Amino acid sequence: MADEVILLDFWPSPFGVRARIALREKGVEFEYREENLRDKSPLLLQMNPVHKKIPVLIHNGKPVCESMNVVQYIDEVWSDKKNPLLPSDSYQRAQARFWVDFIDTKVYEPADKIWSTKGEVQEKAKKEYIEALKILESELGNKPYFGGDNFGFIDIAMTGYYMWFEASEKCGNFSIEPECPTLMASAKRCLQRDSVVNSVPDPEKIVEFAFKIRKIYCV
Repeated sequence: MADEVILLDFWPSPFGVRARIALREKGVEFEYREENLRDKSPLLLQMNPVHKKIPVLIHNGKPVCESMNVVQYIDEVWSDKKNPLLPSDSYQRAQARFWVDFIDTKVYEPADKIWSTKGEVQEKAKKEYIEALKILESELGNKPYFGGDNFGFIDIAMTGYYMWFEASEKCGNFSIEPECPTLMASAKRCLQRDSVVNSVPDPEKIVEFAFKIRKIYCV
């Protein structure tokens, strides 16, 4: 009997896209269900009653929540398939989880403020954002991906932010590439992968969405 795999998601989400990419990297067939986050479906509330957030992976009726937890689950359950996402070495796996935690705190918090604030708050957020990206660029070094020669766990975590780079730049009136050229080169490499191309929305649609919600928040 084939696995039933359903993904509850929201198209511009930098977190939901992680699950989409991981499933496609592994070649797992899944049913995508778009959620309206202003009117959440009964299924979402049933499957994630604690946080009531996307993404939720439903595998044979059982929910898995939180984006990178979902990615790790996909890597473990479909370990017989192609493209391992986490390293086999325990230390390297611990390091990968450390950097993902860094991303979801030190990158997420200022990134969120860039499109949702203005003035001094936004200027401070831009500075903190670039500082965090520079730390990640230092960790990346000369490798094509954070996983070395292989696209992996950290790259998937960052791709959710890569797809928002253009929107962040336009909302904040700044440029990332002059500050972080090596990281930007890796970002472009990630965004060209088939699994990513088939998962991320058109950048212009994200820009349009970002300005739409920016109006609601602060303009």
